[in-house]
Amino acid sequence: MKIKEVATISGVSVRTLHHYDEIGLLSPKKSSESGYRIYTDHDLSTLQQILFFRALDFPLKKIKEIMSDSHYNQLEALEMQEKLLLKQRQKLDEMLETIKKTIQNEKGVCQMSNKDKFKGFDFSHNPYEEEARQRWGDQKVEEAKQKAGNMTPALQKEMNQIYRDLAEIRDIDPKSDQAQAAIKKWYEFLNQHFTSYSPESFQGLGMMYVQDDRFTKNIDQFGEGLASFMSAAMFEFGKNQ
Repeated sequence: MKIKEVATISGVSVRTLHHYDEIGLLSPKKSSESGYRIYTDHDLSTLQQILFFRALDFPLKKIKEIMSDSHYNQLEALEMQEKLLLKQRQKLDEMLETIKKTIQNEKGVCQMSNKDKFKGFDFSHNPYEEEARQRWGDQKVEEAKQKAGNMTPALQKEMNQIYRDLAEIRDIDPKSDQAQAAIKKWYEFLNQHFTSYSPESFQGLGMMYVQDDRFTKNIDQFGEGLASFMSAAMFEFGKNQ
């Protein structure tokens, strides 16, 4: 397909598609003799992935980083996107229910409590911590934060060694036995010294490693691409528990 055809079926403007090409996020592999961009079915699948990430408010820089990683797996990305979109839908459903009840309250059909009037609203300045609180509860997050703040030098050394060990194998398949054995040590370390993580919450933590630049920056100090590798390995680990 030519760029105008892609713009028509996807709803993405031609200007945006040009921009994706310029930044190396989506660059058509083929071009006609006249020099026009020609999009293949693979390019359209890539565009779909980009738009799913954009719907979840991922910045373009982060999308490019995730999708260009050597361990990027389209099916796993779709499964992750599905989980996050379902969570987003839940929030929207809550807000719609609040609107419905508010309308009924204004008509005198029912009476709302002050607390119910604000159900579904989220003005958190740290959406990733809020994600953690919703997944694991306030107590677990506060417990983990407190323990992290009181980390002893010996515990810090042990944690850093796990990061270094993982960094050494970050170029292998995160599904491999070696990678899974290594990420299991991280899972056991967190559960022993911080708070109890279920396999699902461990997957959620891994998602934050690539969603939140603060996580990515801190982890990638041990090796570029480590955060993405750990995220993929943690996702696979959670699936197999």
